[in-house]
Amino acid sequence: MELMSPLPGLVATVHVKTGDSVAAGDPVVTLQSMKMEIPIAAESAGTVDEVLVAEGDEIDTGAILARIS
Repeated sequence: MELMSPLPGLVATVHVKTGDSVAAGDPVVTLQSMKMEIPIAAESAGTVDEVLVAEGDEIDTGAILARIS
């Protein structure tokens, strides 16, 4: 599963690393957009295969943040 950004913004915090296990609803990345912090959560339980962003990255809507299997 690819976790995608629903809006453009700045990656404020990356909460996971490759190999981590996540449950549905666990925060994966926190974005800053329009002076708000928006947590982006895992849609289902799994293992983080790859994190494709780093703190401080500017991203666009639809950018892939992480891959979870």
